[in-house]
Amino acid sequence: MTRFFLKFFVVFLLTVQPFSSFAKDKIMIIGDSLSAGYGLEQAQAWVNLLQNKYVAQQKPIEIINTAISGQTTDNALLKIDAWLVAHQPSHVLIELGGNDGIRGFPIKLLQKHLKELVTKSQQAGAHVALMEIQIPPNLGPRYTTMFTDSYKKVADSTDAYLMPYFMEPVAVDPTLMQDDNLHPNAKAQPIIRDFMDKEITAWLKHTKK
Repeated sequence: MTRFFLKFFVVFLLTVQPFSSFAKDKIMIIGDSLSAGYGLEQAQAWVNLLQNKYVAQQKPIEIINTAISGQTTDNALLKIDAWLVAHQPSHVLIELGGNDGIRGFPIKLLQKHLKELVTKSQQAGAHVALMEIQIPPNLGPRYTTMFTDSYKKVADSTDAYLMPYFMEPVAVDPTLMQDDNLHPNAKAQPIIRDFMDKEITAWLKHTKK
């Protein structure tokens, strides 16, 4: 009888193993105030809204949000090694550079930092998406164009996935922005959630080809 139950248990383990070993997609977001939910309750922010949507749809996707308001690319470089070890993400989404651009950081330095963030994530075994950030034209068209072009250059040189800017659908509508005209308000968050749901779905499909 004992031998029978032992055989049964072994067969059971072999049967359920493919399900228990099914890996959940763990997406770590390295971002700034736009992903940290600046000026909002955390429950209102797009990252939480998207995670709730995945749960409701029973999608095996976990979002790990390390976004910090005011974060620059050099700030993130000081923390990324610890984040990668602690969370072991399968995917890393880098949403950074806006604060660098607003402060007029040199373009070559921005590109260097972004490349290091991408490379560190890839070396840890993660698929990487780089969001193409855009900034206000305060520093002139030459700097603004070079800034935005940096993202494609880094993506091309590192084979990272280039993702469009999630502020594009809302930044042009004042009713979707906070009083500082830099951060999206609560009304904009579901729009960003749906935009990111579509873009992340496309990215995940790309990584599984």
